[in-house]
Amino acid sequence: MSWRWTLRSLRSSRARFHGRSHELFFSTSLCSARSSRISVSPENSTKVVSCKEGRCWGARGLHDVRYQLDLDRSSEEEQMDPFSLVADELSLIADRLRSMVIAEVPKLASAAEYFFKMGVEGKRFRPTVLLHMASALNMPTPWSAADNLFGSLSGDLRTRQQCIAEITEMIHVASLLHDDVLDDADTRRGIGSLNIVMGNKLSVLAGDFLLSRACIALSSLGNTEVVSLMATAVEHLVNGETMQMTTSAEKRCSMEYYLQKTFYKTASLISNSCKCVAILAGQTAEVSMLAYNYGQNLGLAFQLIDDVLDFTGTSSSLGKGSLSDIRHGIVTAPILFAMEEYPQLRKIVDRGLKEPADIDIALDYLEKSQGIKRTKELAAVHADHAIKAIDAFPESDNENVHISRKALVDLTHRVLTRTK
Repeated sequence: MSWRWTLRSLRSSRARFHGRSHELFFSTSLCSARSSRISVSPENSTKVVSCKEGRCWGARGLHDVRYQLDLDRSSEEEQMDPFSLVADELSLIADRLRSMVIAEVPKLASAAEYFFKMGVEGKRFRPTVLLHMASALNMPTPWSAADNLFGSLSGDLRTRQQCIAEITEMIHVASLLHDDVLDDADTRRGIGSLNIVMGNKLSVLAGDFLLSRACIALSSLGNTEVVSLMATAVEHLVNGETMQMTTSAEKRCSMEYYLQKTFYKTASLISNSCKCVAILAGQTAEVSMLAYNYGQNLGLAFQLIDDVLDFTGTSSSLGKGSLSDIRHGIVTAPILFAMEEYPQLRKIVDRGLKEPADIDIALDYLEKSQGIKRTKELAAVHADHAIKAIDAFPESDNENVHISRKALVDLTHRVLTRTK
């Protein structure tokens, strides 16, 4: 039984997405979540290993997730590592970020650069996406984003697009610092979280400082539409976190509410950043919206797999505590799907998942449900839609454009198959 979206023609899809993408997207995504209710034979279901100190699912690869990819095209050419392709630029961006977060107050400087130091800066997933998006849209356009009515904007386009990657990373790290305070987290990226090392107050101030530096960099681009999009992404981060903190019992168990919150917390930043890259390149509104749709669906797929890994991963592989969401009473897609199979789980969830015994009961239900599998499948649906957005880009004969478009497709594979 197929669980993929039933997509209309590309032309009508583009028209529908432009200007009201959120409403259409979430109703379509919700239909996908509901249509993923498929029967699975016991031998194909994910095995669960129960432990007294915690629980983890057997490390079955995610390669069995059924998603449609353009295999014919990708099999003809050698697959190249998307991160290696832009390694030099990532190094340049990392150096710039370290110089941008220098502060006059030593304590603030130490806090702000905490996750930008060598060895703990992460894999730079978002900058990699944005650099490849910039290359994938490196095509002749009717006008140049570097020209306005007065011809006052100047500068190298690639440098301006790199600046979007730097701004995005600063906003992302700032959100991590704030989230760790709200969640009382003790680890991040395999080391002690900043709130544990330096305290909550300094951690919050460091996040604020990074946001202020991101604003300064944003203003230097001189593009009001780009400023508006990135400001919207920051607003969405706040909205998403507030939705998670203040939700009612009814909304807490709603897949639609979960997807909206997930878009705000995870997907909005990368989708708006992708659109900014396209706008700076002088692309049309239609192409810019396709870039947005790619980031939106990639971000949602990323978070859905993150929710799976919270149950299936280990603290050492994730760089943070496993089962952290459910231990904080946060209901994610695997539990929501499990509740559809076992309505009696709702009573446990409504109690707030505050007691270890309730968490154990919830994990028992999740173990015998298809919650993990269906979450992977929903992530694959979003990954497939992200690929369709790339395939809808205008044709190009430029080899580098094709390489970056393939890299963007490959990144959707990596999102689905990642283990940390």
